[in-house]
Amino acid sequence: MLLSVCSMVFLASCVSKKDYLALEAQQKETQDLLNTATVKLNSCLSDVAAANARVETMKDQLADLRKANQDLIDTKGDLTILTKKGSENLEKSLESLKERDLKITRLQDALTKKDSVTLAVVTSLKKAVGINDPDIEINVEKGVVFISIADKLLFKSGSYNVTSRAKEVLAKVAKVINSKPDFEAMVESHTDNVPYNKPPLVDNWDLSVKRATSVVRVLENLEVNPQQLIAAGRSHYVPLVENDTAQNKAKNRRTRIVVMPKIDQFYEMVENEMKNLSEGTED
Repeated sequence: MLLSVCSMVFLASCVSKKDYLALEAQQKETQDLLNTATVKLNSCLSDVAAANARVETMKDQLADLRKANQDLIDTKGDLTILTKKGSENLEKSLESLKERDLKITRLQDALTKKDSVTLAVVTSLKKAVGINDPDIEINVEKGVVFISIADKLLFKSGSYNVTSRAKEVLAKVAKVINSKPDFEAMVESHTDNVPYNKPPLVDNWDLSVKRATSVVRVLENLEVNPQQLIAAGRSHYVPLVENDTAQNKAKNRRTRIVVMPKIDQFYEMVENEMKNLSEGTED
């Protein structure tokens, strides 16, 4: 820790403030990625330890069963053929269990791969969009990437027309989405609880949906595949904080772009694996 502090002081004295802040931001990004990777590594190590424990238990059970069967064969001459048949059935059952464990392991590997791709998407977005803008937040929750953009950056008050500055940010987001054709991007718009009624829109539902479709159209104009895009309006019903101050209302007025694997493809993979598991159990 002392060495790190000394290094930071030394660097601060040798480089400009702008360079120092850039280095400091880069260091924070690297630390975030390291923390995420450490959590995933610990989870993987835990899964491996649990799997190894199951294998050892099965080996012990198999050895005990083989010994019991052999004892029966030695002492029950008349039941020799029947016992051998039971032993063969047991072997088949154990092989079936091993195959099922292998398929479960494949599912876990697929989930791990998805998490790795998600981490790569976060890294790409942070590099493309930048992490020093207080109006833009990028994070991961439950395996999906969230890009939260403040209302004041995207729209003027009471408007659903995207600003020029926002189009610059969306162009960077579009570049990342285009690099992931197997992902979808859901544009989710939120308002505060102040009643809205400016024809042709009648309420906050209309406003939130219209803002979401406005962002979707910008992304489409930036050559994002329309099949990857989803527009969603949430009105004022999912606030981040209470709508009791002007500052809190500003926080609640936001648009999130949720970048996630295509749900239909992911569930199709899971269903196929579960079908294989079921067929293996029946055998």
